[in-house]
Amino acid sequence: MSSRRVVVFPSSAELGPVLARLVCDRAQTALNAGRSQFTLGLSGGSLVSLLSKELPAQPGLDCSKWVVGFCDERVVPFDDPESTFGLYKNQLFSKINIPENSILAIDHTLPVEECAEDYARKLNQVSSNGDVPVFDVLLLGMGPDGHTCSLFPNHPLLQETQKTIAPISDSPKPPPCRVTMTLPVVNAARCVVFVSTGGSKAPVLKEVLEGGEGPALPAARVAPSQGELLWLVDEPAAASLALQVERPGPGARL
Repeated sequence: MSSRRVVVFPSSAELGPVLARLVCDRAQTALNAGRSQFTLGLSGGSLVSLLSKELPAQPGLDCSKWVVGFCDERVVPFDDPESTFGLYKNQLFSKINIPENSILAIDHTLPVEECAEDYARKLNQVSSNGDVPVFDVLLLGMGPDGHTCSLFPNHPLLQETQKTIAPISDSPKPPPCRVTMTLPVVNAARCVVFVSTGGSKAPVLKEVLEGGEGPALPAARVAPSQGELLWLVDEPAAASLALQVERPGPGARL
């Protein structure tokens, strides 16, 4: 397992450009290594607006060899404001040159169990390690309860080892029906990047990064077996941390 890096920025305004550069740099690394495509897993929440602003601003951006999937998705129509795909379609995909057939979206018309099975098959076009797809980069968020993807505290899906994409019909956070990557997929990625901002995240960020009483929260279970793990956070979110962190200057590359 690679060591974890915790990188602190004054605010999301400074974090955003560094995140966009990181994604572009990892894309170039993947393609320079001879891989035919760069595979990126997206999450919703504040990441949508952050990436939609900063990625298109990257000079010389070329997404023609990118393949994009979703770390989790709500089983709702794409025009529903809860649809992560719908948000990215409206705010980001129209601004970049990613081929439409390289955006791997769920079939929201299927029942949740079938939707998960169908999406797992779609992810088969991502290069794999055995039966597990291996993404170049996964971008994750974290809820105030420590959940990531749609993996919630004390939920049975935390123990899932066979499925790569799992259905959830009892999400503690609405909407209830979702599909999500499981921990074996998350931990198979070459690079996992958490983005966590705002003072409301400070208590849970401290518990996830420094440990607490009780079972490990879902975000604390993310530990890529062969890859990088980065936490990009702002000063308000990092306010309670005692561990050693990095504070890069303007224009930094990670």
